[in-house]
Amino acid sequence: MAVIVTEESKHKAGGGAPIFVARDAAEQQELALYLTRILNAMAHDLENGVMVLVRHS
Repeated sequence: MAVIVTEESKHKAGGGAPIFVARDAAEQQELALYLTRILNAMAHDLENGVMVLVRHS
């Protein structure tokens, strides 16, 4: 559904999902919290500065 990356990891993201760029890991976590609530989704941290938001069926 969406991808949230930190500033230094923004070159790792691409594709058809919306990409949100956070200043740091703390802002990334905050964005993930808000977006999971808004989109009714789950956040998965890939531990490389990239988080993906998905909806499980």
